[in-house]
Formats: sequence, C-alpha cells, structure tokens
Amino acid sequence: MAALVRNCSRILAQNGSVSAPVRNMSGHTADSYKNWKKAFFFAAIPVIILGHVNAFGMAEHPKRPEFKEYDYMRIRTKAFPWGDGNHSLFHNPHFNALPDGYETEEEHH
Repeated sequence: MAALVRNCSRILAQNGSVSAPVRNMSGHTADSYKNWKKAFFFAAIPVIILGHVNAFGMAEHPKRPEFKEYDYMRIRTKAFPWGDGNHSLFHNPHFNALPDGYETEEEHH
C-alpha cells in the first residue's frame, strides 16, 4: 500500500495536477486515424469480401449420410422443451435425422 501511495505522489508531483498522464494508443499525431481508416478500407474490407466468397460462393454441398436405424443413436429420453419435442434447437430437416429417419428426400442432380 505504501508503494502505491509513493507512485501516486510521484505522478502528481511530476504533472503538477491531479490528473494522471494519458497515453495515446492509436498513434502519436492527431491525424493518425487516417492510417486506420485506410487500413480498414484497403485491407479489412477486401479480406471480409474474400472470406464471404470462399464460404458461400465456392462451397460444395456435402452429401448427407445414409440413414441407419441404430439403437444407440438419436435417443430421446426426454422431449426438447420447444416445438414438438423431437427436433433439436438448430434442426436442419435435410441433414439432421429424427429417430425414424430424415424428414425430406434427398434431391438427385
């Protein structure tokens, strides 16, 4: 505690005021925000666009696995507290099978 009081008194003695020194984290000049603005428009936005193209534009649709009625899979010991109690919260009728099979037929191209 005494060390904290000494450090605070040194800061107050150096500044001559009650406020502590403020550090400028974004740069050293008043116009440094312009560098961040340029970095955002010329680096961040193209990376975001390329990420979206990679995720949604070039993605191949995976095949869903064949339904096999195993005793140890898709066990419902207690109903889900939403809907009809048989569908999970993020249920996809094409990829998520219910205990008795898929809800939709697979489309053949």
